[in-house]
Amino acid sequence: MVTPTAAFVPGLELSRILYEEAVQPLLDGAYPGLRYAAARVGPGSEVLGFDTPRSADHDWGPRLDLFLAAEDVARHAADLNELLAHRLPKQVHGWPTHFRPSGDPSDPVAHLEVTAGPVAHRVVVREVNTWLATQLGSAAAGTDGKLTARDWLAMPQQKLAEVTGGEVFHDGPGTLTEARQRLAWYPDQVWRYLLACQWQRLSQEEAFVGRCAEAGDELGSAVTAGRLVRDLMRLCLLLERRYAPYTKWLGSAFAQLEAAERLMPSLRGTLAATDYADRERHLCDAYETVARMHNAAGLTAPVEPTRRPYHSRPFLVLHAERFSSALARTLTDPQLRDLPLTGSVDQWADSTDLLARPDVVRAAVHALT
Repeated sequence: MVTPTAAFVPGLELSRILYEEAVQPLLDGAYPGLRYAAARVGPGSEVLGFDTPRSADHDWGPRLDLFLAAEDVARHAADLNELLAHRLPKQVHGWPTHFRPSGDPSDPVAHLEVTAGPVAHRVVVREVNTWLATQLGSAAAGTDGKLTARDWLAMPQQKLAEVTGGEVFHDGPGTLTEARQRLAWYPDQVWRYLLACQWQRLSQEEAFVGRCAEAGDELGSAVTAGRLVRDLMRLCLLLERRYAPYTKWLGSAFAQLEAAERLMPSLRGTLAATDYADRERHLCDAYETVARMHNAAGLTAPVEPTRRPYHSRPFLVLHAERFSSALARTLTDPQLRDLPLTGSVDQWADSTDLLARPDVVRAAVHALT
């Protein structure tokens, strides 16, 4: 078990301590001149900065990713693992460096525990391009920067956040840093396309909140409103150039946006509403706030940002397709301007099992586009 008296340390800071106080001295002594990068990137709440004391109950702790050239991985990985297993300290700042497997096939996680023997550590030796291919697909590997629009559409935002988040503590070769810079945000034309697709998602369902209520389906109205709140949050993340994490951390990421303070009352009011009139009012307030954000970004000519009736029906909406169309008219990239407004993979799919398989995702995106 974790030492009960150990004060919580954010995971990124604990990883930095592990590197600077333990791993770096061992590498300097045993492998002088070895070129490598040391980082904490990839999966894990600490990479996104959202870890809390609760995170320490599994797969969290002093972790590190070491990136070597491919030939050095082949030559040194096994010996490095042994060196670290026998010479890492048992604890750093009160936190064990040993990760004990649960032993339960239905719960394949690891738990921090002090050990008297070799340390089952989480210092993983990798090669940058192999890791990128595992995370994002083969198109993300390499350094030529020639990602096509479809390549970008096949990379889930959660995975992009994991690759570009966290922290790099040292990068001798510079390859990891270059890759993170290359993937830091979408090219302008891809960004505009994704914004158009996100507005299009809103337009497809904004009238359903009222139609469900009119039909006596208050539950359906509330569920649809919740979907629209989620899509507005993801739209705001896109507008502020931040990759959207998956559902568990979506609210945490949204709360860090500049727009959050203005939008929180409307979004919370939408979700708390017990009747259609309040639900519609709060949603329309949110629509108008985000519409003004769009106009302030200067991506298109200004679009009138106020609520209006849904054709002849008595429901107030934004008619979000107006914003989608305005953005679509700014697309000059031939790879994008004739595509249907389906968007990137996580604009139309949110299955974790799907998004974790780059090969399947790429095939699905190419089939749709």
